[in-house]
Amino acid sequence: MAGLDHDTLDKLRDAGWTATYPQSGERLNQAADRRMIETYPGGAPKLLVGGGRLVGTEDQWITTPFGGAYRIGGAGDNWWGEYKIVYPDGSIWFNVVLVQLRDGKVWRETHYFALPFDPPEWRRDFVEHVDQP
Repeated sequence: MAGLDHDTLDKLRDAGWTATYPQSGERLNQAADRRMIETYPGGAPKLLVGGGRLVGTEDQWITTPFGGAYRIGGAGDNWWGEYKIVYPDGSIWFNVVLVQLRDGKVWRETHYFALPFDPPEWRRDFVEHVDQP
């Protein structure tokens, strides 16, 4: 996915694969996903190296072609991950993806997107500040 290799993605995905974006009310199939990336205004968004995790049951570690290490885990056919992506306009978004497998292939994905934001002043005295991953 980070390399935008749709031929490989097609092999890893179930023939009935879909991705749903609940915030915008959209659903994509494989052809629509490829077309969306190929025609993205300003060029395709890019996954940021590091700064994300995939978690589930017992953690394992994988490395990406870019050299970043990500924690990965899961349970059965249900997985989730979080990552950051930079868009052509330079904005950096946090993303969460819920992944369902079927017969060992990616079948359904549900993606949620959010911009980082500064915390409200009213709660600063009783929360701990943490660096964003």
